[in-house]
Amino acid sequence: MEILSLILLVLIIVCLVNAIFVVKQQTTAVVERFGKFIRISSPGINIKIPFIERVSGRLSMRITQLDVPVETKTEDNVFVKVSISVQFFVLDKKEFEAFYKLDNTEQQITAYVFDVVRARVPELTLDDLFVKKDDIADAVKNELTEIMGQFGYGIVKALVTDLDPDAKVKAAMNEINEAQRLRVAASEKGEAEKILIVKEAEAQATSNALRGKGIADERKAIIDGLKASIDDFQKSISGTGPMEVMNLVLLTQYFDSLKSIAQSDNSSSIFVPHSPGALSDFSTQMRDALLQGRQVPEKQVTQSEKKQDENTTN
Repeated sequence: MEILSLILLVLIIVCLVNAIFVVKQQTTAVVERFGKFIRISSPGINIKIPFIERVSGRLSMRITQLDVPVETKTEDNVFVKVSISVQFFVLDKKEFEAFYKLDNTEQQITAYVFDVVRARVPELTLDDLFVKKDDIADAVKNELTEIMGQFGYGIVKALVTDLDPDAKVKAAMNEINEAQRLRVAASEKGEAEKILIVKEAEAQATSNALRGKGIADERKAIIDGLKASIDDFQKSISGTGPMEVMNLVLLTQYFDSLKSIAQSDNSSSIFVPHSPGALSDFSTQMRDALLQGRQVPEKQVTQSEKKQDENTTN
């Protein structure tokens, strides 16, 4: 009796263990009875008939992401790798279709993604593909939503996560972009240099105008100073004429010039041998030039008067 009781107790424990099962949150369990679908068990503690019913499988109700790399060709014959990420989930009340209608869900979604991408990308150039990648993603989502809904799956989003052309094509695109940017940079640099040259020319013109005005004012001041000095000198010392005063002024300016040359920053100043007599020669040359300048108008006036007399006589 004790042995039978022990065996009975063991059988009861085994039946209880086999009858009770736990389903995790965001998961459902498919229960079958002799291979036939009976029900979908929700999360928590569930009971089934021992040795008659069994848990055939479990379905995750979470959103799942499937990454599908597709290699295809664009309209301009450039091979490119397109990475598509599909986010899908099991529809509510569609657990039966999701579990029994598809043998391999991810493989089925991958096949449809390949079909859509390889049908749309060859209609676009490489540049258009980068611009219209969202159109590719929308086409994939719409196609999968319509088809996978029949199998109990919903599509949250389809994303084009990467576009990877051939390495040589990318290098060529980078070189084109670099050349365009260098051309723009050269143009901007030329415009900047042009502005600098124009501004420098304007500044030089203004500087020359101011320098010329300064020289003119300086010469006028020198002339006025010489005139006043000559008048004062003649008033102070009687018997002196303009030429003596002019020689004295020239001698003073001559020595002032020598002094300024010696005090300049140029350390390689060279003095040509000379004698004080050279100053008298210089003053003589200036005086002769002034006298000749006065004689020219007198001769012109005399000749004009002679012509007038001849005309009158005739």
